[in-house]
Amino acid sequence: MPEDDEQAAEKAREDEREGKSPSTQAGEFVREEMHHIREGKHGARSPQQAIAIGLSKARRAGVKLPPGGGSADTRRKAERDLAKGRSRSRRRPSPTRSRATHGALEREGHEAASSKSLARQAKRSARERGPAARKQAAQKAVRTKGHTSLQRAARKAARTRAAS
Repeated sequence: MPEDDEQAAEKAREDEREGKSPSTQAGEFVREEMHHIREGKHGARSPQQAIAIGLSKARRAGVKLPPGGGSADTRRKAERDLAKGRSRSRRRPSPTRSRATHGALEREGHEAASSKSLARQAKRSARERGPAARKQAAQKAVRTKGHTSLQRAARKAARTRAAS
């Protein structure tokens, strides 16, 4: 496992010890994947693909993240990743296949990890969850953000309202 993936795995294990949810643990891998795209290691077709790559790595590293929605193929792949993460038998990945995958990702753009793309993805995701979930997330943010960050968020909201 490359060094930065090892650091992400360590951070995920730390999150697990602290009792944080599997999605929080997996978030570290997704964050790492965004960094890879930004620094030009490879690209991604969309923010969703970048997130999927991060979640796959998390499951293979042992994060107990159950498959979410998506197609039957996607769920099957997630199940396989989970099984790989549970089993301790590590087979070396096929170099030919790794090279092919990496080559395909290198041909993709780096726009998928831009803040604009990620903001659009987050907003779309929140819209799908519905108003009650958005309200709950906002209330949790108020509880956990702290005074300075809350002020910053309020100023940003005011600027956004003024702009629209």
